[in-house]
Amino acid sequence: MSVRPAAVAGMFYPDDREQLLAEVRRYMDLADPPVPDFPLRGLIVPHAGYIYSGPIAGFGYRLLRNANFSRIIMLGPSHFVAFRGLALPGVDAMATPLGAVEIDAEVAGRLLASPLVLDSAHAHRREHSLEVQLPFLQEVLPTVPVVPILTGDVDAAAAAELLEDVMTVDTLLLVSSDLSHYHTAATARRLDAATARSITKLDAETLGWDSACGRTGIQIALHIALRRSYAVTTLDLRNSADTAGSPDRVVGYGSFAIAG
Repeated sequence: MSVRPAAVAGMFYPDDREQLLAEVRRYMDLADPPVPDFPLRGLIVPHAGYIYSGPIAGFGYRLLRNANFSRIIMLGPSHFVAFRGLALPGVDAMATPLGAVEIDAEVAGRLLASPLVLDSAHAHRREHSLEVQLPFLQEVLPTVPVVPILTGDVDAAAAAELLEDVMTVDTLLLVSSDLSHYHTAATARRLDAATARSITKLDAETLGWDSACGRTGIQIALHIALRRSYAVTTLDLRNSADTAGSPDRVVGYGSFAIAG
């Protein structure tokens, strides 16, 4: 079995198994998210170092305790490698200190039949946006396979149409994205509140290029939500000044539930 090794264990999150489990559980235990009125279909969660974004991510993952899904389609931005389309890692599993997470080969194979999708171990090799989500998933949905997709230069509506074809009722859509970057805390709160309004209104077009580093993944999710009459609820909206950073230069974080 080919496995993509962990790239940011010991940096973005603990590389010690027991410490990692304790942190993941603590972030979820401290969260008190509103429960959607309809079945959960997806989440948007942040992807920074756990000390900064873990508490906000916990609001989303708390909703997955006792959840029942057969697969998880993951969307995250590529921070280091530019490419066109959507990129799978070209392996059988992805590793963290908690073990290996299996990739859904059947769904990955179906997606690779599209010209929009490629295998790129190179794009995934250093990328943290999907990896930091895996320990949370290993705690709440330990046996559920994933389809880990990095977004490149791709039309969000076309990508949404492609992914909707493989999104059955037992599929969770998980979007990994931080929000505004490197403003003061006050400015970030204003900008992120506007972004959250666009997300909850399912308004993909008003999301500016600098509103979220995972903007494409969010837009894909909103296109799917709009076509399927899903609703999006804000679970938590904070920034790094609220968790572990200076208020002078912050990164914004939000957790959102997609339900319907």
